[in-house]
Amino acid sequence: MPAPKRLLHAALERLGSDPGWLLKTGVAAAGGAIISTLTAWYLVGVGEEAASWGTWLGAILFGLLAIACAALGLWTLRELIGRHGEARHVRNVGAVMAASVAIGVLAGLGAVAFFWLLELAKFGLLDHLAGYRPGGPAGEEPLFGHTHVALRPWVLLLLPAVGGLVSGWLVFRFAPEAEGHGTDAAIDAYHHKQGRIRGRVPFIKAIASAITIGSGGSAGREGPIAQIGAGLASLFATRLQLARRDRATLMAAGLAGGIGAIFHAPLAGAIFASEVMYRELDLEHEVIIPSFISSIVAYSVFSLVFGWSPLFEVPEFTFERPVQLVPYLLLALVVAAGARIFVKVFYGTVHVFHDFKIPRAVKPAIGGLLVGAIALGVGATGLVEPGYGVLAGGYGVLQDGFFDPAAVGIAGLLLVAVGKMATTSLSVGSGGSGGVFGPSTVIGGALGGAVGLLAIELFPGAEIHPGSFVMVGMAGFFAAAGHTPLSTIIMVGEMTGNYHLLVPSMLVCVVGFLLAGKESIFENQLPSRLEAPAKAGNMMAAVLRRLPVARALELQGREGVETVKGTQTARSLVRLFARTGQECFPLVDEEGRLSAMVEGRTLRYVLSEEGTADLVLAVDLATEAVTLTPKDSLLSALQRMSSSGRDELVVVDSADAGRPVATLSHRDVVLAYNRELEAELS
Repeated sequence: MPAPKRLLHAALERLGSDPGWLLKTGVAAAGGAIISTLTAWYLVGVGEEAASWGTWLGAILFGLLAIACAALGLWTLRELIGRHGEARHVRNVGAVMAASVAIGVLAGLGAVAFFWLLELAKFGLLDHLAGYRPGGPAGEEPLFGHTHVALRPWVLLLLPAVGGLVSGWLVFRFAPEAEGHGTDAAIDAYHHKQGRIRGRVPFIKAIASAITIGSGGSAGREGPIAQIGAGLASLFATRLQLARRDRATLMAAGLAGGIGAIFHAPLAGAIFASEVMYRELDLEHEVIIPSFISSIVAYSVFSLVFGWSPLFEVPEFTFERPVQLVPYLLLALVVAAGARIFVKVFYGTVHVFHDFKIPRAVKPAIGGLLVGAIALGVGATGLVEPGYGVLAGGYGVLQDGFFDPAAVGIAGLLLVAVGKMATTSLSVGSGGSGGVFGPSTVIGGALGGAVGLLAIELFPGAEIHPGSFVMVGMAGFFAAAGHTPLSTIIMVGEMTGNYHLLVPSMLVCVVGFLLAGKESIFENQLPSRLEAPAKAGNMMAAVLRRLPVARALELQGREGVETVKGTQTARSLVRLFARTGQECFPLVDEEGRLSAMVEGRTLRYVLSEEGTADLVLAVDLATEAVTLTPKDSLLSALQRMSSSGRDELVVVDSADAGRPVATLSHRDVVLAYNRELEAELS
């Protein structure tokens, strides 16, 4: 081996044997990658302005340095993760942080690529072909500008169908699990697939969703970016051969990073990843810290490219009059009812398309054709322009509504809400690829604007700004539809940069969540952590660990314990076995001290042999006694039953190991566990 290569090999071996040096090297490599990337980014900007070959060369060199630092960082991360059999487990805080940072970078880059694809598709399809330019949030400028093509209604009618056909073929040909709204698929992967998502899924999801939304399909970014971030994280964890638990945790962190980046909401993205897994108000606490780190990094990566401003621009809404809580309570009732209707319509559409006996790839095209018809239909009413709010993301409705919902009017806003429910159900429910968070906020915002305009008439002295009802309505609707009240309250604040409406948002989100019932837009959510397959063993162990054997003995309802002497015949033991509820009998000596035990199953073997019942004695059937004390935990009792192969053990006095006081069976342990669960849930 050449000397330089031998020296490098020795240096890497030295690093790999010292976790402290590994951690320092990893941090330095991450810092070097970030600094090199920023420097290259700056030089690219200078090169574009000055057209200097020197700056372009410098940008290339710093870009290569960033790649080298990132590779070194990934190597140190791999070494920080220890081997246990065929799977690797994250074994220290440094490795967890390093892995979460890496996931954040991947999720941020995935969000950048997906947003670029989405903008390209909207420019090339809706703008260039159909002449339709939907409004968007003020915090995002179109990446490719606008054309001057006039509106072509016939293209607007057919374009969603063509987009549905292309995206449907992509999805069902290469990655059927990318169908529909991706958040639900990520939830399913977390609970039932140990966080495993095929490596091709995030790439197919990004392309198919960009085509669906860019051609006018009514869908949002949340589902695609959730599956993209989760899929990239799963691919990363699988390549590192991480254990299933760690892969699932990092997958959730990737979901958080994607959401936090593309919605300019890092805090909400982290909380959303831990909250969305369950239908009840429960959090997946294991993923919170990795999700925070990933979301911070992903948001930073995305904002370096597209800016740091909030997604929407809003007036200075305030809440200073408690009397306004009355119309906000009315809004809570409206969004709760609307969310329940939306969920039923959405899954009703899913079932209708599922029953169609046609090729699956064609179904999104049929849904898209109906979407185009609805887009022209809402324009034909004269209340709004063709496609207003019901095509693509529809965020223009929210941006307009914050400042002047009266320009659309109550009837127009209700038309948008109903139309958006229909077009989203047809676009995504037919098998198209896209999310439901964006459409839900549009529906909620439209309902909120309508209620706000109505509240001005009903409560003339309350000084109501209907635009504030748009903002609170978008939060309350998704909190009810998605069963995510905590993250939604925060997310809407981060998306708008306005936190003065937290009190009415809390009221509307909580009441909407409580009134929404069991219906959720995410059908793969589990009711709570108690039903999570991955948590069942941990939860049972936690309960059994805190329950003493004495608790199970209290529930037996038996007084004392039946013991036997070594001289008793098998026939007398059979009579004793039939009279008592014991499965084993402590064998005691003349002084009543425990010496062994006789199991009921041994008696069954004796009875199968004719003429032995009066010849065989208890001492002949005795085996070594496996004992417990009343202070031992039920978890240790189960472990001893498992290791010894016994279904029932002897319980001895805590102060005198030779005095049997009871027996404990597997059935007794299960009874105590069930009673404890009933007490906790009551």
